[in-house]
Amino acid sequence: MPRHLKSPVPAAQVTAARADVAERVRVILDDVREHGDDAVRRYSERFDDWSPASFRLSPDETRRIVSQVPGTVLDDIRFVQRQVRTFAQAQRDALGDVEIETLPGVHLGHRHVPVSGAGAYVPGGRYPLTASAHMTIVTAKVAGVPRVAACTPPIRGEVPAATVAAMHLAGADEIYLLGGVQAVAALAVGTGTIGRVPMLAGPGNAYVAEAKRQLFGEVGIDLFAGPTEILVIADEHADPFVVAVDLLSQAEHGPDSPAVLVTTSEELGREAERHIERLLPTMPTRDFAAPAWRDHGEIVVADTLDEAFRIADSYASEHVEVLTENPRQALEKMRDYGALFLGEGTCVSYGDKVIGTNHVLPTRGAARYTGGLWVGKYLKTVTYQEVTDTASSALLGEVCGRAARVELFEGHARSGDVRAAKYGEGALPWNEEGAA
Repeated sequence: MPRHLKSPVPAAQVTAARADVAERVRVILDDVREHGDDAVRRYSERFDDWSPASFRLSPDETRRIVSQVPGTVLDDIRFVQRQVRTFAQAQRDALGDVEIETLPGVHLGHRHVPVSGAGAYVPGGRYPLTASAHMTIVTAKVAGVPRVAACTPPIRGEVPAATVAAMHLAGADEIYLLGGVQAVAALAVGTGTIGRVPMLAGPGNAYVAEAKRQLFGEVGIDLFAGPTEILVIADEHADPFVVAVDLLSQAEHGPDSPAVLVTTSEELGREAERHIERLLPTMPTRDFAAPAWRDHGEIVVADTLDEAFRIADSYASEHVEVLTENPRQALEKMRDYGALFLGEGTCVSYGDKVIGTNHVLPTRGAARYTGGLWVGKYLKTVTYQEVTDTASSALLGEVCGRAARVELFEGHARSGDVRAAKYGEGALPWNEEGAA
């Protein structure tokens, strides 16, 4: 039986906090729907102390901002975007169109068609998450999305130059210095100066994630990507210091970021906890990492590695790092996760920043039913049908007439009857004129 060496705060406490977030978000969304740009500007002033003449950067402004970014930073952005683009292109190349002939002259097919536009949210605030520009914008452009409108917030009243550079180099068609729920709302419902988009993509804090949840249906969304999560599976062969560092690497995202260790070694679990308690006070990001570990950190001891895999699946965590003697076992044993990071040579931070797979991943259990953002999220798989053989159309018409009447759909049946009569030997007893 599994046992906890460290447990999180009660779930009821977390649920109450989420209810408050949901109500705050609802108010902002309603205000933006009703008052458009005026509401967007009010919230930007209130939350970010930001009210420029235009939230959208002009091409000249963008070029000026990018020119201020150090060359090394630009080189690194280009390097990472090549990794993301290469992997996204491989995904796109794997998605072929389909056409088959199921009966003589009956052609069925599907095509992968990019959405006409996407809104890319690139988080900022305290931490400028430059890498999110690569994940949302590069991937959309590889999919063939013709219009990508990207938003990122200012940082304490300043322009996040590196993030703007990443958005520009990724291929964003519109760049807005605008953050939070007001940015997501503006993209989804449209305002006088910001055109609406058919889908939203990108990670964000609890408020942005909740805004996407409430807007879903009115627009499409990539997935529910809320506060970052990490779960580490470790056996007795793992290095407890590495385990501790990797858990804290994700806890620093925010005070509500879960960090969970599932281990088959109680000794390793206790040693990792000692390292965490020693490292936390010296972390520059301890004001986020410390409450995250205090309130949402867990250490679970499993009796066997198979049990550890089952426990990990029950969390359906965003990131699962496998630090075991044979990490590839997880590929066969597990199914509910956003992304796997196999072995000590890789880490979740690689996925977040540099390796090329997408870091926009499902949280809060959504990994039970969806994977992360990828090129396919920006594509609609649409079908088409064509019948060019009259005998096949007559046959389908006869079957359609019978099948539809079983369901009491007379109108459907008659569409089939017409073709059965016109192309075959069917009759139209319901047609008083008697003409086929």
